[in-house]
Amino acid sequence: MSRFLGEYGPNITEGSRIALPKKLRKHIRGDEVVLSKGFEKCVFIYDREDWVNLAQKRVESPRGEASTEALERYLYTSATESPIDSQGRLVIPANLLDYAEIDKETAVLGVGDHIEVWDRQNWEKYLERVTEEIDA
Repeated sequence: MSRFLGEYGPNITEGSRIALPKKLRKHIRGDEVVLSKGFEKCVFIYDREDWVNLAQKRVESPRGEASTEALERYLYTSATESPIDSQGRLVIPANLLDYAEIDKETAVLGVGDHIEVWDRQNWEKYLERVTEEIDA
């Protein structure tokens, strides 16, 4: 699995494009990623190979638990493949931008096995809340 680290601040440009930082891009195999709804109002970005492996594990896991099936529906129905162009940019579909409330300013986070794209203000609020909980 790829290992993504760090926090970056690229903006959304015309046509819902975002340029992935080089430090994150270098861990993506190939020129295509999978995007889906994340948790906490963000967009998940997976290396395509990692997504395939994740999907395979889900298929092999025991079926029948309502929570597992709900999670699968949540992730897979919003998933879409997106090519990365020669300048390291990709398009985030409008439905995912709307879901994550992303306007222009973003926080792009390396979160171990995936990347998350947040609206900058929502990320700062989340970080503030988590910091308060940790300090409590």
